[in-house]
Amino acid sequence: MSRLAGSEAPLTTDLTTRADTWLTAFQDALAARDVERAVSLFAEDCYWRDLVSFTWNLLTVEGRDAVADLLRNTLEHTDPHDFALVGEPTEADGVTEAWLSFETATGRGTAHVRLVDGKVWTLLTTLDELKGHEEPRRTSRPKGVEHGADRKRVTWLERRESEQAELGYATQPEVVVIGGGQGGIALGARLRQLGVPTIVVERNQRPGDSWRRRYKSLALHDPVWYDHLPYLPFPDNWPVFAPKDKIGDWLEMYARVMELNYWGSTTARSAAYDEREQRWSLTVDRDGQEVTLSPRQLVFALGVSGKPNVPVLPGQEKFLGDQHHSSQHPGPDAYAGKKAVVIGSNNSAHDICGALWEAGAEVTMVQRSSTCVIKSDSLMEHGLGPLYSERAVESGVDTRTADLIFASLPYRIMNEFQKPIYDTIREQDAGFYEKLERAGFELDFGDDDSGLFMKYLRRGSGYYIDVGAAQLVADGSVRLVKGQVSELTEREVVLEDGTRLEADLVVYATGFGSMNGLAADIVGEQVADRVGKVWGLGSGTTKDPGPWEGEQRNMWKPTQQQALWFHGGNLHQSRHYSLYLALQLKARAEGIPTPVYGLQSTHHTS
Repeated sequence: MSRLAGSEAPLTTDLTTRADTWLTAFQDALAARDVERAVSLFAEDCYWRDLVSFTWNLLTVEGRDAVADLLRNTLEHTDPHDFALVGEPTEADGVTEAWLSFETATGRGTAHVRLVDGKVWTLLTTLDELKGHEEPRRTSRPKGVEHGADRKRVTWLERRESEQAELGYATQPEVVVIGGGQGGIALGARLRQLGVPTIVVERNQRPGDSWRRRYKSLALHDPVWYDHLPYLPFPDNWPVFAPKDKIGDWLEMYARVMELNYWGSTTARSAAYDEREQRWSLTVDRDGQEVTLSPRQLVFALGVSGKPNVPVLPGQEKFLGDQHHSSQHPGPDAYAGKKAVVIGSNNSAHDICGALWEAGAEVTMVQRSSTCVIKSDSLMEHGLGPLYSERAVESGVDTRTADLIFASLPYRIMNEFQKPIYDTIREQDAGFYEKLERAGFELDFGDDDSGLFMKYLRRGSGYYIDVGAAQLVADGSVRLVKGQVSELTEREVVLEDGTRLEADLVVYATGFGSMNGLAADIVGEQVADRVGKVWGLGSGTTKDPGPWEGEQRNMWKPTQQQALWFHGGNLHQSRHYSLYLALQLKARAEGIPTPVYGLQSTHHTS
């Protein structure tokens, strides 16, 4: 973890000299457009991750040949220059780390480099802002009022009301974001600060309703330091794990304070792209009124998931009790004293089982496949603590620094850094895992034992951050059975091995499909298939088929469908990657050339 979190080794002049020597040589090679000389400064085993600054893409290249190809195709129009060390380099385990600033023809960026024996092992380059289109912050903040007497004065409220009345009707947005959860809200805030006319459309009535409508025991499993939104962090007294309704209220407040053009009670019906006009024709139902919008860019901001996966089982139409997907679960109150069967064993399944047990239901969990379970405290201590915790803040690691440190680690080798974390957790919590396994629970830590976060990145499922429900399974308070469901009868869930489970309630905690499945309902299957699968790395592990991509498929970057984008993830990813997506959209709005290097191919359209 030391390489990821930064070193505490004593700072020396030698380290600065070592980093400065490499940087001078690198900058000289780039200025001379000498690709071979630049590549010679990289180790044989090397990784360069670029977030927009060189490639107008999110792309990781691996090995010297790939670095050379990137430079040959981007160096001339990018014109990188004015590289400078920021702060003092550090060293740990023979790896020198340094932060850099730099400029390109169009913007300013930040870089992070890890050097081994004076050559690049990993390099991260990011675009922070566009020249001439900087956000109006700090010394550039708007004045807010024009002093003096003016009979034609237009107040802030009048301007705001006029904008809300006209945008989407008299004037058209540059961008429409479909989905008004945390992803759409974070991106909307970024675009607002960059002056890009944007409408966020959301089928729920109010910002935050997507949280409010979930089962009442839902709370964030990630800690507050990991979950800040852009510009407006949670206050210092915000709970470590926020309840869903508190998050919902925060999102509603945030959308209002950040002045988003947020269309609640609005459902996107259909969209088609006009190649000649280079605009979308998007039909929405806004609270019963059909409105056609014509944005240049269309963004789907749907979290991590697409449509709910609801199994089709014989006998479902005969079942006399309640049955629904976990995303539609209303909460446990109506089921006190009832027999509940929850099909699944990941986050939602555990949360719902725990809440039903607390309400007095008789609960059975049906585990269909193995699950990675990590105690929340252990994940906090070993997995997130070095970067996202109060101790990290006190040591000078703010949210942006933490995000960039994490982003600096290429996905190809991230599992090598994650595995020791989970090895430590497995040893520390051995007694906990023994109890679970004695209860018959089938555990895993990923195909390569790299743990929860890699499962999230690869497949977006297959894990539970334990906040108490696993103990109910371990001690038998929640009954555990394993197997596949074959059918439902009027009052039973029947497994393939013949096990029969009495049920008044069946909850399908069976996950979600890919986001392009939801997109297909709006843009059509042909366009969705042109994009291909959304999410995953192509690792070849369970539910993450190859080929290797090196980045999250089709997320936050150009796709094979012009002017169609996908944004989302957890709160951390929504915050971090919304910047890079917003900069790509702003550049296009301003007519800045954006030659994309390494446009992702289409894979896995189904």
